[in-house]
Amino acid sequence: AALQKLRGTNDLSAELEEMLAEQAAVKGQRAKNPWELFQNPALRWQLVSIVVLSSAMQLCGNDSMYFYAAYVFQEAGIPQDKIPYVVIGTGSCELITSVTCNMIIDYAGRRPLLLGGYIFMAGWAIVFMVALSQQTQISWMPYLSMACIFAYILSFGIGPAGVTGVLPTEVFDQMSRPAAYMICGSLLWFNLFLVGTAFPFIVKSLAHFCYIPFLVVCVCTALYVWFFLPETKGKSFLEISEEFRKRNFKTKTRAGFYKGPEEIKTTTL
Repeated sequence: AALQKLRGTNDLSAELEEMLAEQAAVKGQRAKNPWELFQNPALRWQLVSIVVLSSAMQLCGNDSMYFYAAYVFQEAGIPQDKIPYVVIGTGSCELITSVTCNMIIDYAGRRPLLLGGYIFMAGWAIVFMVALSQQTQISWMPYLSMACIFAYILSFGIGPAGVTGVLPTEVFDQMSRPAAYMICGSLLWFNLFLVGTAFPFIVKSLAHFCYIPFLVVCVCTALYVWFFLPETKGKSFLEISEEFRKRNFKTKTRAGFYKGPEEIKTTTL
């Protein structure tokens, strides 16, 4: 009854069937702790995926954009007493795009949103660094810098901000999800502390090109999503688990083919 109220429909047969199948798959198991996830080879790529994406959430430089916002808006000619409201506007953009992402995620898919978000952020980081370096020479560059701030934040909100939090639910079973979310949360706060501590030194060292480390993070994360993260849209948990199982247990035969553990047992090399 609670699920019917949540979904707004009485036809829940497919969802209940998936939930019961997942329940049967983990029958007799107990909830895992974070250390057990690191020790379990069957969860290797799931764990790598959430570590990479949770770390990239903070290391991509989105929060650092707010560090530059007041300076850029001031250079663009916005009155000093209005700048705090414009900065609030940038945060509102992130909120709106994150909500929008949750509305379209089942239509667009997880991989395209993540991939597009990080690719666009990498592109805007390049434009932003060029605009900052030319801000005192060209009169309209502050406006380009201001546009980059909004575009960067919008790219983050429509992709990484909305998708990353969903993935642990989809790639881990019921016994592993609490531990997976503990790892994600710990990484988010640790990397936020790391960026907050290191960014002033990065600015001092690289000046207008301080976004190079964040650019590298965005490019590397986009490459990881492209090559290693399977699409979870429209798939049951068991189907997603099967894709990760094949990757977790790949073993190369003499013929050069990759096979899973069950196939290896029955194959004569």
